[in-house]
Amino acid sequence: MSEVHPKLEFPVWPQYGDEERAGLHRALDQGQWWRMGGSEVDAFEREFAAYHDAEHALAVTNGTHALELALQVLGVTPGSEVVVPAFTFISSSQAAQRLGAVAVPVDVDPGTYNIDVAAAAAAITSKTSAIMPVHMAGLVADMDALAKLSADSGVPLLQDAAHAHGARWRGRKVGDLGSVAAFSFQNGKLMTAGEGGAVLFGDAELYETGFVRHSCGRPRGDRGYFHRTSGSNFRMNEFSAAVLRAQLARLDEQIAVREQRWQVLSGLLDGIDGVVPQAGDDRCDRNPHYMAMFRLPGVTEERRGEIVEALNARGIPAFVGFRAVYRTDAFWESGAPDLPVEELARRCPNAEALTADCVWLHHRLLLGTEAQMYDVAAAVADVAGRG
Repeated sequence: MSEVHPKLEFPVWPQYGDEERAGLHRALDQGQWWRMGGSEVDAFEREFAAYHDAEHALAVTNGTHALELALQVLGVTPGSEVVVPAFTFISSSQAAQRLGAVAVPVDVDPGTYNIDVAAAAAAITSKTSAIMPVHMAGLVADMDALAKLSADSGVPLLQDAAHAHGARWRGRKVGDLGSVAAFSFQNGKLMTAGEGGAVLFGDAELYETGFVRHSCGRPRGDRGYFHRTSGSNFRMNEFSAAVLRAQLARLDEQIAVREQRWQVLSGLLDGIDGVVPQAGDDRCDRNPHYMAMFRLPGVTEERRGEIVEALNARGIPAFVGFRAVYRTDAFWESGAPDLPVEELARRCPNAEALTADCVWLHHRLLLGTEAQMYDVAAAVADVAGRG
C-alpha cells in the first residue's frame, strides 16, 4: 500500500482584497467603462510606466496581443523573420506568425533557460525584423550582449517580459533598457486581472503608433472614421485596469518574499542528487520569480510527467516545462522556417532536453513560509527518487 502524505497548503492565487473591490466600484461608478471615456486605463498606464522607469505604457487585452502589437510597431511584416527562443510559451512565436512573419527558433542556455545570444546572432539574415528574448521565469536575459547584438545588426529587440514584472538588470528596470517590452496579466501571472497585457515604450512616436493600431487604426479624437492604419481592437477595459492598479500596489512586497524563498528553495534543490535548479545571473539584481524552475537531467518525458503528478498529489502546484515551440503542431500551421523539425532539434539541443526534463512550480508556492520550502524540497527528493 502506497504511503499517504498530507497535502501542503500554499497561499491562493490570485490574491485580492478591498483595494480591488474599491477599484471595481470606482470604475463602475464612472458610468464609462471603456478606455476612451473612463480614467482607470489612463491611470494604470501612467503608474505601470513609472514603476518600470518607462516613458510610456500601453495597456492591451492580453499578453499575446501585447507581443503582436509590439512586433507590428517595430516593423514586422509578412515574410520577415523574428528570432525567438525555442524554449518558451507558444505565444512568443505565434505573435510573429499571426502577422505573417516567420518565427525562427534558436537554442537557449541550459542553466538560465534564456535565449543563447550567439545562436540568435547566427540566425540573423537580411529578413530579420526583430529579436525576441524571453525573461524566463523572471530572470532577465543577457541584455548587455543582446543590446550589443541589436546595435551591431540594426535589428530591434522586443523583450517578452510576461514573467518579469518588476525585474531589474544592473539596477535598471525593464522599461529603462532601451527596447520595447511586453507584459502579460493572465490569471497566473505576477499581477493579474484574469487577462490583460501592456507594452512599454521609450519612444513617443512608437507609443503613438501603438495607440493607433490598438484602437482599430483610429487616431485620438477621430469623429469621422478616418482609420489611419490597419489595426485591431486591443483596448483594455476600465474594470481590468482598476484591478491591475491594486495588483501593482502590492507587487513589491510579494517580490521581496519570493526572492527570499527562492534563495532557500534553490539551495535545497541544488543539494538533491539529480535535481538542478534554474541558474541565476548576478546582473539580474531583482528577479520576481514567476516560476520556481528546475531540471531532472536524464529523465524521460514520461517519468517527468509522473513526478509532476506526484508533486501535485502532495499539494505542490507543479507543471511540466514548456515544449520546444517546433515540437507543437501549432508552430507548423503558418510562418515556420523552411527546415525540418529534425534540423531545428539538432540546432537546439538544450531546448530539446528542457522539453523532457524541466519542471516548474507556480509562484504562489514562493509566497509560503520558509519552513514550507524545506517541505517542498523533501517532496521533490522523495518523488524524484534521488534523495
